[in-house]
Order: sequence, then C-alpha cells, then structure tokens
Amino acid sequence: MPIGGTAIMLALVASIGGFIFGYDTGQISDILLMEDFKLRFATCSNPTDHTTCEFSTVRAGLIVSLLSIGTLAGALMGAPIADGIGRRYAMVCECGLFCVGVVIQLCSFYVWQQVAVGRLISGLAVGALSAAVPMYQAETAPAQIRGTLTATYQLFITFGILVAYSIAIGTRELPGAQSWRTLIGIGLVWPCMLAFGILMMPESPRWLAAHGRLKEAERSIARAYGIKEADESSNRFVQAEVDEIANQVEMERRLRGGWLDCFKGANKTRYRTFLGMALQSFQQLTGANYFFYYGATVFQSVGINDSFVTQVILGAVNFICTFGGLYVMERFGRRMPLIFGGIWQSIWLFVFAAAGTAKDPTTDKGIGTLMIVSACMFILGYATTWAPGVWILIGETFPTKTRAKQGALSTASNWLWNFLIAFFTPFIVSAIQFRYGFIFASCNLAGAVVVYFFLYESSDLSLESVDNMYNDPTCKPWTSRTWAPAGYSSRFDLVEQTKAAQARKPLASGALDEKHIENADGGLTTGAQYGKRGDIGAGQGGVAMANGASAAEAGLGLGDVKNASGQQGFAPPGIVAPSDPTTQNFTESPTGDGPPGFEKSEHNP
Repeated sequence: MPIGGTAIMLALVASIGGFIFGYDTGQISDILLMEDFKLRFATCSNPTDHTTCEFSTVRAGLIVSLLSIGTLAGALMGAPIADGIGRRYAMVCECGLFCVGVVIQLCSFYVWQQVAVGRLISGLAVGALSAAVPMYQAETAPAQIRGTLTATYQLFITFGILVAYSIAIGTRELPGAQSWRTLIGIGLVWPCMLAFGILMMPESPRWLAAHGRLKEAERSIARAYGIKEADESSNRFVQAEVDEIANQVEMERRLRGGWLDCFKGANKTRYRTFLGMALQSFQQLTGANYFFYYGATVFQSVGINDSFVTQVILGAVNFICTFGGLYVMERFGRRMPLIFGGIWQSIWLFVFAAAGTAKDPTTDKGIGTLMIVSACMFILGYATTWAPGVWILIGETFPTKTRAKQGALSTASNWLWNFLIAFFTPFIVSAIQFRYGFIFASCNLAGAVVVYFFLYESSDLSLESVDNMYNDPTCKPWTSRTWAPAGYSSRFDLVEQTKAAQARKPLASGALDEKHIENADGGLTTGAQYGKRGDIGAGQGGVAMANGASAAEAGLGLGDVKNASGQQGFAPPGIVAPSDPTTQNFTESPTGDGPPGFEKSEHNP
C-alpha cells in the first residue's frame, strides 16, 4: 500500500504537540536571566538595578516546575478525554487550554505566582497532548511509518527547545517587558497551528470504529493511504483494515482491564508496568532536563559571557542528533542503544562534574570549555538513545488489555520526575554545586543495568509476539535478541521473510513452506499467533498468511470468520477465497495480481 500525502501531513501537524512542550521547556531557562523579568519577579536589594536581583531557590523552582505538575495531571486525564470526544477535538481543546495559560503569564506584572499558575495551566494542556498526540499518530498513520512517527514526537520536542533558544537571543535585547513577553507570546502561534491543522486531518479510524462509525473509519484509512473516495469501498486493503480494526476493537472491549489489572502478576503485567515506569523515570534521571531547564544559568556559572549562545549550541546538538536516534533505534534494536547510551552519558557527566569540582570554571577558561564540551557529548548520547528509545518502548511493551493505562502510568512517572528535578535542582545545586553531575552519572549507570537485566528486545516483532516473548519461560532479557516466534529460525529470518512478503517477492525457498510472515506494524503477520500452522487471517492492519490446511482458531480466518460487514470469504488481492467456508483451498487469482508463491493446497478436514 502507498503512503498518501495526508499521512505525512498528519504526522507533521500532530507532532506540533511535541513542539509546544519543547518550546515551553526551552524558553524558561532564558527568561529567568532576562533583566526585566528579574526586576519584576525576583528579590532585589535595589529595585532599579537588575544585577542586585536574584531568584530564591523556592521561587525559581516553583516557576520552572509547576509546568511539570500540570503535565503530570494532564497526562493522566488526557487519554480519557481523547476517548470521550475524539483525538482531534481533544487536541483542539487542549490547545485552547494552553493558550489560556499563556495569556495568564502575559498578563503578569509583578506577581510571580501568576506566572507560575499560568505555567501550571499550560502544563495541564501539554500533559494531555503528550497522551493524545502519540495515540493519534499510532492509530491513524500507515503501518509502514508508524514506528518512526513515535520517535518524530521526540524530534519535535527537541526542535521546539532549539527554536525557543534561538528566539530568546533576539528578544533579550528588546526594551522592558517586551523581552520576555514576546518570547512567551510567540508561544500562542504553535497551538493555533495545531488546532486548525488537525481539523483538516482525518480522525483516528480506531476511535471511529469504537463508536460504531465504520464508514467514516473507512474514509480515514483511505485518506491516509492516498486512495480516492470513489475507490475506498472497493479497495480490498482498505476493507481488510476496517474489518481488522472493528474486530480488534471488539476484542479489546471484551478484554479491557482496570487500573488494578496493571499490577496483577499474570502474563508479567505487573513486571511490565514497573519496567515502563522505571524506564520513564530513568529517562528524566539521565540529567538532560538539568541542562534544558537551567542550562543558561549553568553555563553562566562556568564563566561563559553569553550563556544564551551556548544554549543554542546545546539545543542544536540535541535536535540534530535526534535524527540519528531514529536510525539507531531501528538499526540496533532497543536494548543495546539504551545500555551503551547509559554508559556513554555516565562517562561525560562524570567528566562534567569532576571538572567543575576540581577547579573553579569561572577563573579557568579551559575547565569551562571542557564542561561545555562534555555537556554537548552527553546530549549527543541522550538524543540518539534514551530520548527516542523510551517513547518507542512505551508503545510496544504492554499487553492489549491494559496498554493504555500502563502507558499513562509510565508517562505520569516521567512527568513526576520531571517536576522533582525541576523543583529541587536549585536547592541541590546551591548545596553541592557541580557535584550534582555525579548523581546523574550514577543514575545513567543504574538505568543501563536495569535495561540489561529486565528489558526484553522487542524490535522487529509484532505486539502479539512481544507479549508471547515476555511470557516465554525459556527467554531471558539478555537472550531475548535471538528469540523469534514459532516457525522462524531466528530474528534475522523473521526480518528477511517480512521484507520479502512486503515486496511481494518469492521467499528464499521459492514458496511459503514452513514459513510464516509477520509485520510488527501491520504489513504482514503470522497466523501462528492466532491458531495452528496454516492459519490465514488478517493481521494488525494487514494480512496474515501461512501454508497449511487447518482452520483458523482465532483472529480473522479467510473464509470462516465474518468480517465487520457480515460477509464471509474475504481474501487478499490475487487470492480467491473458497466458496465453502469449511475448507481452506486457495488458488491463484486469474487476475494474477496476488502475492507470488500461492498454489492450490491439499484439503485436510
């Protein structure tokens, strides 16, 4: 199936939700150093001289961290809102709420609490968007680019941080309150772009199907694949995906679990809940937000004359390296990048802390330069491993029954630690100075250890196979890279067979004998997960095929399970479904447009 232009646009538009968070995160670091902002909201011994103004640790911590408290609450309420009114309208409402928070900040004159409350309200919107945007992207985008889109959300966060740093360089020279109000006010542009843009995009077909609106779900899928409205009802792939979504929604409705189910031991559900929460916590404990929230202050303290420029350099490294993260996580899997990333980040944080502790960076230019270089090297490792990797894992680690709630709990733990770091950093830095880096370095090593001993390698596997892997007693996290579903000799074999199936080329053996075909995101998936060898059924967003004769025991079997429209005998293009639903004999379509390698099979009752 092709990827339509609408699919690319919905990815870019929805990712503005990540940009909004990044922009709001990046701006506060520079705002705290702007002269007029300090005169208005800091404690000054001389109200006319900004050099006598300083923020107390409590005041600075609250102004920065109340955004994170808002995001914590918003993340927990974001999914229910999106389920209630739809993904698109939820994002529109959340953009409106964000604008309310920005206006409150703009109307602040001399009361710092008003700025903090404005950031709290904006945080509610940012947290809700962090739940709605990845959900919308995963449910609406074509399967071929679904995994990459999850990491694109993180990419836009880094882009927002960089843009905020860059704009701050220009606005800091404006007179009076214009310096910080302009920077904050520009933040109204991004939610307006998202709110108007997302209304031009299709609604999530999964949400539409869950509310009985199958015809609209059909149109949404067709738009994502660039299929004309006149052809959508006759397109077999569109109909197959609609049927699959409808059946999946019905299955989830029967399996849906409550919050307490996230902590039950069956199927390693509790194990995976705590693993997801731990990974999100360690992402914050890497120390990245120490530089993003307080970077300008940090670099000013090491004797850099223009800390704003240093922030831009750091933001650029973060943004550019995130592109590399998209490649690294696909090329090298999940475990190894996180393990090596944790070690790499730890090394450079040790260098950063040791340099700042050994000598005074304000008097030794070489030490100050070394600290900046080590910070950039740390960000390089973070942006290519832990930044995108954790968000990808949250989408593919949990079982269907509790996936949404486990994802919410994991994301909430991220925001909780985000708040704790943002609030307590001024207190900790005032007490131990740059030795704070040793704490983050140790947390990076601990994160690498947790990944090695507890995280299973889920790359190249369907969500169903990931669930099977976690429940396989013979598979351990450190051996999981070689685990493969039944019918495959290795994980490499799975990947090669999947590529051949997606390209509609004959497999290495020249047929489908002894092979199953599976795609994690919906291209082709194995019948072995739904029944015995030989099952043929619709996979997640695609078609599952295998060679054999036994009837499908679950899933969407060809010819013996009704689709959402009540019809029987659906087959992918090029395959003629049997008229007798009790058999599984297949022949090549006379049109010749089906996948090669299908021959008439023997009928086994």
